[in-house]
Amino acid sequence: MDESSKELGLHGKNVVVIGGSRGLGRALVAAAHAEGAQVLAVARQEAELRKVAEERSGVQVLALDATYESAPARVFAALSPDVLLLCAGAVPHMAPLGEQNWEQFSRNWNTDVKIALFFLQAALNTPLPEGSTIVLISSRAAIGGSSPSGGYAGSKRMLMFLAKYAQEESDRLHLGLRILALAPGNIMAETDVGKAAAAAYAASRGLSIEDFLSLQRGGQPLVTPDLVANALVELARDPQKSAGKSLLLSGKGLEIVP
Repeated sequence: MDESSKELGLHGKNVVVIGGSRGLGRALVAAAHAEGAQVLAVARQEAELRKVAEERSGVQVLALDATYESAPARVFAALSPDVLLLCAGAVPHMAPLGEQNWEQFSRNWNTDVKIALFFLQAALNTPLPEGSTIVLISSRAAIGGSSPSGGYAGSKRMLMFLAKYAQEESDRLHLGLRILALAPGNIMAETDVGKAAAAAYAASRGLSIEDFLSLQRGGQPLVTPDLVANALVELARDPQKSAGKSLLLSGKGLEIVP
């Protein structure tokens, strides 16, 4: 890696990954660490975080529930982020609409959206240093819906709105923050959410999980946690690109969500 790439990428930056103990978050931690960033992985599962720290020498970990209103202050005190990646969230309750109660239907609003709101508010009000980047991990379900997952798709669309709203507020206050949402373009079976979704969709169509995933591929490369991580590293090399926007990542690359 040449010196100019280091300056424009994550090398030497403080990167905080909320939800960094498993799945996509763990891949983000690995990618940022490989780029030479100072990384803090945040999650509820202390045992899983210890494994992350053992795997990646120098990675800091912090066990807490990110849905608490006090969580952002504790995180920012542990490591003030140049790059904040919000990928923590609940596994949606997968069931037909008529069989879901309100608590099941709203699960992702009370986790994914709540976490994003608290951290964005803290970023704006603290505020984070000028030039900081915040990425909210959304989902393709935010575009096309996901009927078996209750309020999941709506919550992920709300993350896109929150990125836009927070960017507008940063611009109004001249804070110099860069805020965007990134939606992986397919179900990622490597993650807990992806496993649950793949199983539910496969069952509803009378397919095996393997056959469903093959059908989802449709001859195109599938988006994986590693591919998402690589895309975020590339976005970090272009600090002005896509501020306030929502991006869809497919096997063909990134495109802006209208």
